[in-house]
Amino acid sequence: MADHLAQEIIDKIKAHAEPDGGEITLKTELTELGIHSLELTEIIFDLEEAYGIEIEMNTVEAWSTLKNVGDMVEAVRGLIAKQA
Repeated sequence: MADHLAQEIIDKIKAHAEPDGGEITLKTELTELGIHSLELTEIIFDLEEAYGIEIEMNTVEAWSTLKNVGDMVEAVRGLIAKQA
């Protein structure tokens, strides 16, 4: 079961995923959703704006190797925690 932050991020990912991708969970692979570099960049911009975080360019490169939605949620959670 996804928490509030995870659900918000899933909703943002859904906006960029291919239609009819089915249910998105923390274990859903990003590639299964048709999310590639351009979509990932757009999602990152959305996340930066929504949570007031800044994702450094080297972090973006690291994010390109993320496998699933849960990996992305944990990465955002870590950046938010650093701000507190």
